[in-house]
Amino acid sequence: MSQSPSELPDKIIVDRRKSYRNSDVRIAVRKTRDRLAEQGISDPDYERDLLTLYARAVQSGTLAIVLLIVLTGFFSITYGFSGAILIWSVVASLLYVGLGLLGRKYLSRKQARETHRKWVAAFAALHLLLGACWSWFAFFGCDTCSNNEDLMFKAIAILVAMAASATINYNLRWSVVTEFGMPVVAFAIAHDGIFEPTAIAASAGLLAALLFFSFIAIRLRRASLATLSFRSENNALVAELEMARSISEEARRRAEDANLAKSRFLASMSHELRTPLNAILGFSEVMAKEVLGPMENQNYRSYASDINQSGQHLLKLINEILDLSRIEAGKQELIEEPLLLTEIMEDCIGMVRMKSKQKNIRIEHAYEPGLPRLLADERSIRQVALNLLSNAVKFTPSGGHIQVKTGWTASGGQYVSVKDNGPGIPESEIPVVLSAFGQGSIAIKSAEQGTGLGLPIVQALMAMHDGTFKLKSKLREGTEALAIFPAERVMDELPAAPVSDKAERRARSTRPAEKRRAAAGSA
Repeated sequence: MSQSPSELPDKIIVDRRKSYRNSDVRIAVRKTRDRLAEQGISDPDYERDLLTLYARAVQSGTLAIVLLIVLTGFFSITYGFSGAILIWSVVASLLYVGLGLLGRKYLSRKQARETHRKWVAAFAALHLLLGACWSWFAFFGCDTCSNNEDLMFKAIAILVAMAASATINYNLRWSVVTEFGMPVVAFAIAHDGIFEPTAIAASAGLLAALLFFSFIAIRLRRASLATLSFRSENNALVAELEMARSISEEARRRAEDANLAKSRFLASMSHELRTPLNAILGFSEVMAKEVLGPMENQNYRSYASDINQSGQHLLKLINEILDLSRIEAGKQELIEEPLLLTEIMEDCIGMVRMKSKQKNIRIEHAYEPGLPRLLADERSIRQVALNLLSNAVKFTPSGGHIQVKTGWTASGGQYVSVKDNGPGIPESEIPVVLSAFGQGSIAIKSAEQGTGLGLPIVQALMAMHDGTFKLKSKLREGTEALAIFPAERVMDELPAAPVSDKAERRARSTRPAEKRRAAAGSA
């Protein structure tokens, strides 16, 4: 039974067909953020977390509440209340201790979703008992104090307890109302809060305080819920990030393995391809030049010449592929030495001079005199120069001209510019021609098609020298290739460096020509 593409095992970590997932993830994250920012967030899982926070707060706040009860009983005795207030203090303290023990028991067990409501009911029942205990406190009388003093003392005690409960028990829904709704009513009844003006004011104040602290508890609970929601979302995002990182590491490892396999393949194929290719080139050249004797048929000589040219083209392609793969694999080593950029350009111009004469192309080289030496790899710089000059000769029409410039940059570096008056490259195709095996529409139509590796190799070699490579072109006006070396590679004159006699004679013979070229360049 055949499998659909979606059922096949994932062999590619990065699937470009699933690029839509990025937008879906952004939309999902934005919706989640909006949902978390709304008020009234509710989630059953968060309710259990809130109850856990409540149990921890109750357990840690038990001592403070018991101390408040003891101080209330002590000041009540001193203030003139009857000795029964001590019994109230013991009962209230035991109830708060029981609430703390219940919270501890809740934290010590692994709670299931089904038992959540039972625990909430148990905590609410204890708060009701505490409310009854504070209602009992409201009915105590003071023998030595006036009615107003008695009223104010009990109102302040209930108010302080209400504030303490709101700051400790806010994660349990309606805990403040459950615990102090009954005491407020009992306070109003005990002090005739319906007809007595002072009692009415005190009862109204306690009722307002109850509403206020209930509102504060609700706001604190919502803040806790929002914090839990954000923490959960943060954990999910961290998990997603870790997954993405592991996928990225796996993709990187696979890419490194693939690159290593490619390098090994190219290294082995280099020998396997070059050995027979050299034999083909040698025998075809022998046949084309009729070294072993004349060939009577002219077509055979032509075929041998074609074989030789095709082999040379194939050898060049193999060399360029190997060069690019070696650079990409980081195996290319730079042998840096002081060199004169103008001399290298002159030598490379001489190498392409014969081909340019065949197409009647004029090459002009203008350079600034007195350029100091450049610390670079001579082989790489020659490869850069030959690639740029070969491209210029290839795409310049017959009778055209190529302008080569060598000089200073504004930042103190040195540059090489090769500009032709060929057909040019459309601006949209410049990134294409700078990519490996990339060719523009002009190159595809040209009779002298290349491999599409020359400019990528130039770009890579310039990057190894910490330089930059720019390609500027306009249709029907020409193309300018610019290789820029940084100022850090420019050296001062080194008079102590040994100079060979051959180089010295060559420098002396070229000085008059250099002066003429410099004058032409400045003009």
